[in-house]
Amino acid sequence: MRLRDLLRQGAERLGSAGVPSPEVDARELLLSALHLTPTALLTRAHEPVGADGQARYAALLDRRAAREPLQHILGEVEWGGVRLRCDPRALVPRPETEWLLHLLLPGLQSRAQPRVLDVGTGTGALALGVKATCPGAAVTATDLSLDALALARENAALNDLDVTWVQADLLAGVTGPFDLIVSNPPYLPDGDRAHADPEVQRDPDLALYSGPDGLTLARRLAAQAPPVLAGGGTLWLELDPRNAATLAAELRASGWDAQLHVDLTGRERFVQARRTGQPG
Repeated sequence: MRLRDLLRQGAERLGSAGVPSPEVDARELLLSALHLTPTALLTRAHEPVGADGQARYAALLDRRAAREPLQHILGEVEWGGVRLRCDPRALVPRPETEWLLHLLLPGLQSRAQPRVLDVGTGTGALALGVKATCPGAAVTATDLSLDALALARENAALNDLDVTWVQADLLAGVTGPFDLIVSNPPYLPDGDRAHADPEVQRDPDLALYSGPDGLTLARRLAAQAPPVLAGGGTLWLELDPRNAATLAAELRASGWDAQLHVDLTGRERFVQARRTGQPG
């Protein structure tokens, strides 16, 4: 069977299984199974594929058709300028969080040695993305999950980046001061569990859900942040577009200058906040 025919059949298989992006995923799995580059896939599309290659591809398709996340199957992704191993120990890093990294970097790059804290680091994505782009930054990252911290340490070694890893419940025991605190905390309402996509169900619940409106942990983090932030420091949060405006309004009412930023689809997802004084 030729490469292009194998790719077409793979996309059809994934589409029939309800995979949201069957063509893209079939292509990524074929590249992985046959150890091909994207260019080779284009230039060799007419070439036949041997039985061994077809079997490897079929095995990967079986896993994706069972709705195992693509990132878990591939084992590693490129994200924010770093390589990240992905497995069930931590939330799969999303493109939205990569955009958060893009938004916060200009404020860091103007400082010689910024002090940065990533709260709820998961795979280590934000912490490592900051360190890779701003080598002079002193980066600390926390997570409640020891499994997630183990994965984050593996990713630090994979990228040869120096980050301080701390097990902590949000900011408990963390002293600072930090010029920037960033977090992609659990932000889904508890009610979302009942209709979560199969791929989402493979992520740890600890990294997903946060009370009736999804803001329980974000509120706790914001309340703990002022003593840990340096003067003029900034808090950046990624939230659900359904609740980001709510938290921004609450922060303004409690003495923060809070701004909303949109994601790549135009939805208000990110909150940038600085302390301005006490509520009137």
